This record gives sequence, structure tokens and C-alpha cells, in this order.
Amino acid sequence: MNNNPIGIFDSGIGGLTVVKEILKELPSENIIYLGDTARVPYGTRGKEVITKFALDLANFLLKKKVKFLVVSCNTISSICLDVIEYISPVPVLGVIQPAVDEALKTTRSGVIGVIGTPATIASKIYEKKLKRKNPKLKVKTVSCPLFVPLAEEGLINHAATKLVAKEYLKGFKNNGIDTLILGCTHYPILRSIIQQTVGPKVTLIDSAKPTAKKLNELLEEKNLLRSEEKVRHEFFVTDAPERVYKVADNFFGDHLNGKLKEINLPIA
Repeated sequence: MNNNPIGIFDSGIGGLTVVKEILKELPSENIIYLGDTARVPYGTRGKEVITKFALDLANFLLKKKVKFLVVSCNTISSICLDVIEYISPVPVLGVIQPAVDEALKTTRSGVIGVIGTPATIASKIYEKKLKRKNPKLKVKTVSCPLFVPLAEEGLINHAATKLVAKEYLKGFKNNGIDTLILGCTHYPILRSIIQQTVGPKVTLIDSAKPTAKKLNELLEEKNLLRSEEKVRHEFFVTDAPERVYKVADNFFGDHLNGKLKEINLPIA
């Protein structure tokens, strides 16, 4: 089983930010990634629909005989991680707890900001997890629904993205936050504009690196680490592979060359 791949999935291409860190942290591991670019965004949908879509993705990867599932989507992790854990015969890791742990180590003021999709913010999962560890923390949250389509379209340094960021993030000016959790794996694609908007004194936390490190720990703990040098990486999307290539090139590099495949979901 150790040679089986790690399955990673997201509502779109944002999860590739997590894949990038996993490839650095675990270069000997086989990877299968699935991004649901046909049905993105998830964060504006209801719980029932998000859960159905998430199970479509998880079941596709489970049929590929993966040894571990990484839910590289904050919306899915906040809404239905427990459902995925229930149906999965292999271990499951979401991206929220690793980001929470990193933010707790980073903050000095005890005031943490969180931005995310409407579904993630409405779930209040970040406040609950942060305050469970430290009840004295102050947590400021803002829903940023347009960030996902802007990232998916590759409008990384566009004037429209700057205007949207200024509007969404204006509440973080002078409110004491020293740490801002990017509570969606699409948001690191817009990291530069977000940092410019909140200022250099605010540390941005995205879940990619903490999740990769946690995955390494869990694979070792469960004796699932792979040691062979020859690896195989597969990347699937549900729509628009040409656009995905273009956008992913901006932050992911050439790992996708010749490897991107388009599929239809659900698959019986």
C-alpha cells in the first residue's frame, strides 16, 4: 500500500497550492490531483450540494486506490470533512486545522483575521478551532466570494482584483490583527495583492505548507511513507484544461506539462 498514491482534491485549481508544497515536502510520493473546475466555486452553495460534489471527488480518487485523502479545500473541510472521513477507507486530512495551528504559533497580538468563502465563514469553524485552543483570542472574519473566480481566471495583478481586495479587506485596517489566515486555497494565488492591501506588518497564513508538513507526520506515524525515487503524478480537472494550464503556470511551474486530463463527474 505504501506505493499507492496520495489523493488530493479541491473545488478548482486552488488546491494546486497545496500540491506544490506536498511535492516539496514529500518528493518520493505518487500524487493524484482532482480539481472540479466545472462546478467551481463551491463556497456560495448550500451544505447539501457541497457535500454531494465533495463525495463525487472523494469517490473518484478512492477508486484510484489512494492510500490517503487530502481535502485541499477550506469550504469542503469546513462543511463536510466528517462525511468524507466516514465513507473513506483511508485516512483523511483537511486543511483547516494545520492553518489554525500555524496561526496560533504566529500571532503575538492575539488578534487573528480570517478570510474565506461564504460557506467557510458562515460555518465559524476557524473561530471555534482557534478559541478552543486559546479562548482569549480575538478573531475577525470576512467573506470574500469574488476571490475564487478572480483566481480561477488568473486575474492575479488585475486592477479589478485590487479594487475587490480593497473593499473586502478594509475592515482589517487598524483593528489590531497581526496574522491573517487565507481560509481558501485559492487565495494564495492572490497573495501579493492581499499582502499589499493589509500591509507588511500582517503575517499571511495559508494552509499549504502546514498541511504538507502534517501529511508527512501522519504518513510516518501510519507507516505509509514511500521511499522509491521514481514517481508518478496525475492531474485531473472537470473542465477547461487550457485555462488551467495558463493560470497554474503562474504559480505552479511545469509539473502539469502533458499530465492534465479532463474527466466528467460523477463517474459510476
